[in-house]
Amino acid sequence: MSEQRAPGRRFWLSGRRDAEQDRFFREALEPRGWQPGDERDWDTAWVTGMPEPAQFRRVSPRRKINHFPGNAALTVKSRLHDSLATLRERIVDAHGADSELARRLDFFPRAYVMPGDYHALQAEAEAAPTRRWILKPTNASKGKGVRVLRDVAEAPLAPDWLVQEYLANPHTIRGHKYVLRFYVLIASLEPLRVYRYRQGFAKLASEPWDPEDADNPYSQLTNPDINALNDRAEVPVEFIDLDRYRGWLLDRGHDADRLFSRLDDLVALTAIAGVDAMRRRTDRAGADPRGCYELLGLDCLVDDTLKPWILECNLSPSLGICAAPESGGRVEEVVKGGLVHDLVRLVDIPGDADDPPAAASSDSGPLMAEAEAEHARAGGFERLLPATQPMRYLPYFSLPSLADLRLAEAMAGVPLPQPHLRRRQVAELVEDDRLALYATRTGHYYRPNDTAALIWLLATEGVAPEAIAEALVEAASGTTVDPETARNEVWATLGEWCREGLLCQQGEARPAGDAEPVPEAPAVTAVSGGVYRLALADREWVLRIASGSAQARLARWFGESLMPLDEDAAVPTLRVLSDPAGYTLVENDEVLATRLTLAQLGPTLIARLMRGLADAARPVVDAGLWIDAEGRGVLCLDGDASEPASWPVPADGTFTRGVRLAWQGHASLQAEPLGLPLSMEAGRPSASLPPAVLIVGVLWQTDSGARTPRAQSALDALGALLPRIVTGDAAPLSALAVAALHDWLAGTACASVAPPVEGAAAENVENWLTKKASDSDGPVKVAG
Repeated sequence: MSEQRAPGRRFWLSGRRDAEQDRFFREALEPRGWQPGDERDWDTAWVTGMPEPAQFRRVSPRRKINHFPGNAALTVKSRLHDSLATLRERIVDAHGADSELARRLDFFPRAYVMPGDYHALQAEAEAAPTRRWILKPTNASKGKGVRVLRDVAEAPLAPDWLVQEYLANPHTIRGHKYVLRFYVLIASLEPLRVYRYRQGFAKLASEPWDPEDADNPYSQLTNPDINALNDRAEVPVEFIDLDRYRGWLLDRGHDADRLFSRLDDLVALTAIAGVDAMRRRTDRAGADPRGCYELLGLDCLVDDTLKPWILECNLSPSLGICAAPESGGRVEEVVKGGLVHDLVRLVDIPGDADDPPAAASSDSGPLMAEAEAEHARAGGFERLLPATQPMRYLPYFSLPSLADLRLAEAMAGVPLPQPHLRRRQVAELVEDDRLALYATRTGHYYRPNDTAALIWLLATEGVAPEAIAEALVEAASGTTVDPETARNEVWATLGEWCREGLLCQQGEARPAGDAEPVPEAPAVTAVSGGVYRLALADREWVLRIASGSAQARLARWFGESLMPLDEDAAVPTLRVLSDPAGYTLVENDEVLATRLTLAQLGPTLIARLMRGLADAARPVVDAGLWIDAEGRGVLCLDGDASEPASWPVPADGTFTRGVRLAWQGHASLQAEPLGLPLSMEAGRPSASLPPAVLIVGVLWQTDSGARTPRAQSALDALGALLPRIVTGDAAPLSALAVAALHDWLAGTACASVAPPVEGAAAENVENWLTKKASDSDGPVKVAG
């Protein structure tokens, strides 16, 4: 019987690769009548690396490409570590560090990304001096740049480097270190379906492992591209297929089934760690997920206790033949050829299968039929997700999608427990039955609509998603709401909140935490040195300026705040250095910015001073502040915090920039004007400023079209104010601090006006400022 042919269908093989890697795809497709295509004319594409974003918008169930947008969550080394660490943190938060769910995630070494984690790495190395580390580029392949660090101080400060804990007790084959290569297929994203190819390889180092020979890459590293250069080795590249590896383990009395069970668990959990990022990016890219799939090359090290560790997850794994015929090349050819043929059939590149159903189908029947038809085409691929025991993996999702749950129930043959959610990293703010949410980890601010607010309320009271959907249908008075539409909306909304970290699946170990306290202000570290004294509010700096033109510009900007000083001052030191590429700003011994133009120097310095003036208990607002003669003020928030002087203000007041907010006994708010320069041209205000002001109004510009200040809610004001907040460590405000700001704003006049503020609008703003100042006669209290 002849093979089914596909006349007129075209394949596109693209990317940076050796020609030999095209061979297996040609052998799989050309006998079926497929013809070569190009980037404009293709029905299936295999791209080594990532395609142009526009190609993702062309995919469909009948036009497939071998990548998902967002796969970097797994295939970039630093992102893989972040994905797994985020998953483990979420599980520990919900279930506890000693839970079985958390223990199953103990399969990836600790890692640090340069340059941001440099000092944390040094502290870790100091605490554990015997621990060793390996240096890797975050987004390179074929072992390029990988080496063991003799001294962790050698770690580069340049970006795109990862320093990972070195596993110093590897299991060996004939004394040689090895790494297991698995081929993992993400066949579907919605619902998540994941396979591992039954065959793979143990890749051996070309020289015996020696823990003391850290500089020998042929002993320490297993990458075939590196070991192929070893002219001392009789067999520089050796591959052992997984069937032989299993047999070798059994011959030595090891429990091979237990090891491979743990490896499969590792693979499934790794895929789950990346699914949120891939779903989000696939949606943003406008790609039909049914037209995408991903083949990954996952490398694991097995230590001498037969515990597996994930090392990396490779994009577009090599399909070329690396080993010589007598040292595994023949088997490598058979395995990789079979892998591609089985892959082509499983993902239905020939298009033989019926059109798959939409993921949000009204029942699990079509999802199950699609999954079982796919599984029947799997060949040498073994399905890991959905699992035959779904509850082993569903708790690891930030929230399973509706399609995930329906397919899992169909696989199990019984209804599964509905997920229950709890608050995680969020503060709730309520005003007149309106809800706002503040993400305490990211600093993001959300304003749910009425439907979403009801979903949030029910979910945080422990109501399951299906019951929430029923409540939405019942609450739709006078209108008809389709139950399936309501169900999809509930699951999608809850899923997004879980991905953002506002909610998580409820565990038994930890109840929701109490409100976060406002931290104490850290002490200022003083150092000596300097030429000029720069005084702002209650802080001082020594400012050493090497350039005459920079000195003249900064003197005009800061005015009397900048004065000559002897060299023996004991305060933090800022230096403005002149170099061939412009200006460099240095604080103490830390370079803050380089290659600054003279125009950039001032704003960069102001940004640093803002952070220096802020501390954990006293954040700074980078905004304009109008102060009347009685010491009452109005905050003016505009679209560009570096140009607050764009506001028209009454001539009988003072306009300045920067306010520090301080809670006095956690009962009332004190606003301290900082007197920062309004702009390079305007400099600092000439009038003296009071030590504290009573802020009676907050005004900001929006595209509302109103030329007269329009009253707004405290929640609206909070949304405008938060982006202007500066903290000393650049961390988001605590939940308690945000709640206190909201309570304060609730007792303050808040309004918006449409830009540009000129002409009649300017007169309206001046009248509003003057009126609000004169209307207020008492302090504003805030909650503690």
